[in-house]
Amino acid sequence: MNPGELDTPPALLVRKLREDAILPTRGSEWAAGYDLSSVEHKVLAPGERGVIKTGLAISCPYGTYGRVAPRSGLTVKFGIHVGAGVIDADYRGEVGVVLFNLGTKEFTIAPGDRIAQLVLEQIVMVPVQEVTELETTVRGIGGFGSTGISSSSLSSVPLTTSTTALESSVSPDNNKNKKAKVEQPEESEGASGTSITPNSSMDEK
Repeated sequence: MNPGELDTPPALLVRKLREDAILPTRGSEWAAGYDLSSVEHKVLAPGERGVIKTGLAISCPYGTYGRVAPRSGLTVKFGIHVGAGVIDADYRGEVGVVLFNLGTKEFTIAPGDRIAQLVLEQIVMVPVQEVTELETTVRGIGGFGSTGISSSSLSSVPLTTSTTALESSVSPDNNKNKKAKVEQPEESEGASGTSITPNSSMDEK
């Protein structure tokens, strides 16, 4: 029998690994995710990440997996995001939530706090077959940004560029005026005659 495959109607099976663990709950009738709560106290500094324990083990219904998704309120208000959010149907260990603090302040997590949400998503299991050719499509090999940003915009600004080069690509006329001031410092009081290089400290800030 496959993981979660039962004769009874599908259900998310949950086992408490400790008494104070909180069962996943949905905030409303049509909410897509089940709220996951912490069972521990932890503080995440700005830029820090950590695995937060839930005290739960689960068995996803047959044909699904669990995706751990961020809570919009935590992301918008505090910059708290979720990573590594796939729970396979045959995993029976404790569910842990990887949290990233992308905000500017410490974020404190207390036992009972809702830290993420669990979404059950359907999947298809198929065998892998090696081929020598793939069918052609209109998109072809177009990858990162190929459907969101015009090709002219992508080609006009190199991936590695300085602030000065970026200003030049956006406003050529303004850049010419800046160059003129550098070449003729006597016309602009206080001009140093020194241009900013890509390795200057201004570009690094």
